[in-house]
Amino acid sequence: MMRRFDKLLDSVKNAVPRRVYSTFTDFIDTRAGTDGAGEAGSLDMGSRSSLHTGLQMSEDEHWEMNYHEAAIYLEEGLNNEKFDSHPSSPEELPAYLRVHNPWYHGLDLLASLVLILLAFTEDPAVPAFELPVWAHGTIELLALTIIGVELHLKLKWIGWSTILKHKRTMIKGITLLIMVLEAVVVVCRQSSHFRVTRALRPIFLVDTRHCGGVRRFIRQILQSLPPILDMLGLLMFFVATYSLLGFYLFSEHIDNGHFKTISDSFVSMFVLLTTANFPDVMMPSYAKSKWYAVFFILYIITVLYVLMNLMLAVVYETFTRIEREKCRALLLHRRVAARRAFRLLVSRRAPRAVRLRHFAGLIRHYAPHYSGLDVYLMFKQLNQSGSGGLSRAEFANVYEVFALRWAPQSGRAPWYSASALEPLGRAAAAAVRWPYFEYLIYALIIGNGVSLVLRVCEAAGDLQDSARLLCASWDTWLFLTLFLVEACLRMMASGLAAYLESGWNVFDLSVTLLALMGAVLLSIAPKLFIVVIFRPLRLMRLYKLKKRYRDVFGTLVLLSPLMSSAGCVMLVMYYFFAIVGMELFAGYDLKNCCVNTTVEDFYKYSENSSTALGYYYLNNFENILTSGVSLFELTVVNNWFILMNAYATVAGQFSRLYFMVFYLFTMVVLTIVVASVLEAFRFRIQYKRSTTKRDEEKLLHEEVHTNWEEAQRLGVSGDLADELRPFLPPGVDVTFIGSRPRTKEVLQRRMYQADILKWLSEEDESEDLPPSTTVTSSEDPLAPPLIQQPDGDNHQIRPGYQL
Repeated sequence: MMRRFDKLLDSVKNAVPRRVYSTFTDFIDTRAGTDGAGEAGSLDMGSRSSLHTGLQMSEDEHWEMNYHEAAIYLEEGLNNEKFDSHPSSPEELPAYLRVHNPWYHGLDLLASLVLILLAFTEDPAVPAFELPVWAHGTIELLALTIIGVELHLKLKWIGWSTILKHKRTMIKGITLLIMVLEAVVVVCRQSSHFRVTRALRPIFLVDTRHCGGVRRFIRQILQSLPPILDMLGLLMFFVATYSLLGFYLFSEHIDNGHFKTISDSFVSMFVLLTTANFPDVMMPSYAKSKWYAVFFILYIITVLYVLMNLMLAVVYETFTRIEREKCRALLLHRRVAARRAFRLLVSRRAPRAVRLRHFAGLIRHYAPHYSGLDVYLMFKQLNQSGSGGLSRAEFANVYEVFALRWAPQSGRAPWYSASALEPLGRAAAAAVRWPYFEYLIYALIIGNGVSLVLRVCEAAGDLQDSARLLCASWDTWLFLTLFLVEACLRMMASGLAAYLESGWNVFDLSVTLLALMGAVLLSIAPKLFIVVIFRPLRLMRLYKLKKRYRDVFGTLVLLSPLMSSAGCVMLVMYYFFAIVGMELFAGYDLKNCCVNTTVEDFYKYSENSSTALGYYYLNNFENILTSGVSLFELTVVNNWFILMNAYATVAGQFSRLYFMVFYLFTMVVLTIVVASVLEAFRFRIQYKRSTTKRDEEKLLHEEVHTNWEEAQRLGVSGDLADELRPFLPPGVDVTFIGSRPRTKEVLQRRMYQADILKWLSEEDESEDLPPSTTVTSSEDPLAPPLIQQPDGDNHQIRPGYQL
């Protein structure tokens, strides 16, 4: 019967236009979702999961496996994982589940962090953390074993053919093999050797599940590299051209040592790109002729103010395009995941609609923490047609409802209603709603600032008395008490949960408690001067008054995930160059290293005293901590050439390449960070201009109206019915409000609404081209279909599903 029905659908599709066929199938979906909505156990399966191929199971057990595989598809869509690593047989499932277990994710992250932290204990080690060779070698092998187990389990379900195509996994595997061999050599020899490959350890950290944002940021860097490399090529052309001209103009100036040779000239002009040696590099020649200043002025204008800004513009345009393309790719990837899950949830009696029973089974595996009420309300929110079954188009929006948090509309009444605290709550609400309440609070904040200024200007005997007057005097206690009263009033008026939903409320309460703690600590330990920073922080609330500052703070909130990923990328880069720097330069002592050079004064050292400039010898690579400080100084680029010239003197001229490459790396990363800030600020401004408060309220909240009778019509029974009964009294209509967080991904759906419709339309049109045909795998009606590739190529046929 079903085969005849499918043939009928195929004949209709070939005979009528696409839009007519779509309307016809939608009608069939609606009828399929409505008919027999109350049936549960009698439903046949539409597509059987490949995870139980060949296993003898009851129909209920088969459905459970379908729910499980559908949940796996949704997780792969959520995490943006490729479907080529999807388990396709019962033998592959245990390894897949072990690797995707949250506990194993934590263990993998712990092993990766241990490998990173071993740099503190290995030679050259931080003195306080130094360990014997056998100890850190054993720890390294243990951590590498944990990572190796994960790769072994991944190999069991993916196979060599897929892993060889997965670049990230291949790089991780090769790095792991090299690390294991080197660790074994270190343990056997009981001594460390030249191990620059330690710089590759962050690969394991970046590959963990918890660093998905870091991987995405690195991917954006790699995608932005072509235009950056083009601009760098143009930039280096001008640097080299000006270097050649500078050599011929200034090499004969005896007192200007920056242009003695072609290489000296190139290094000087490269450093001048950062303005770190300006005007020092110009002054000897400028003393001979004022016209020589034209050379340096034109150079700085060309490379710094023109080319560098052009690079930022090019990177910004590329970054904006990549951001939009990333949004498109993620949307379509999740849509494909939802469609693959949909195929596993439909039944033969309703081949084009997912019933509530099967939707609940999916959520039981995908997100077990959701209650029965959450499952029912998500289903209702998706089922906009009211047919009683989710069509494929409705089910494609499943990711949007996962973010919703539901509460009955009656729950939006004041939290203190019908409780003993109702009088206090009403009084607090009346105080907060008082028209002059906010003005009073801002007046208190201004008074706190005036008090701070007066305390700073007040004469004190010593630092301890000054700190006590600033942060532990009677006016401090007065203002902190008033601020705590304000926080209590707001909490009583709105409830603790609603109070903490506001970022400004969290900030106010946090800085007030910190200032209170600082006052107590300063009273106990008068030399604990660091706590003086807490009291002035409350003044930042004044910046909320101006719209420009609100836009800036709002942009920071949107940027916080991206900034954390960018910070991790910077730390990874620092770690890489710190390890390389320690391997190359750890053995060199910079004290009095640069006699008769231009940087001699910066490294003069004596046991009795040192000049104000003579502390630069502390900028070295003797361990991971000092290396990090030295690299940060290089990032700032102020006097960075002094450190480069010192190591060029003691280690050779080729050591300059290390410092130049590090500068180029930091310039690329920081340029992309600046581009991301500009893009986020532009996005927020455009969003604010195109969206009203009412529109945003609709975007972040959904309403569902339902009752017990409707729930019964949808097939609610068993445990689900027991969970719903307390919330859905018979004969009473109940309204629930679903709230979603205000994230950039949610806002992008509003900003890219027209583009999203275009992307989905293009994908729907592309589906009209049949990429494959489906044949029956066996005579078993529950067996999975086989995917048969078109054309005559020798493709292997295996169980699976082609949507």
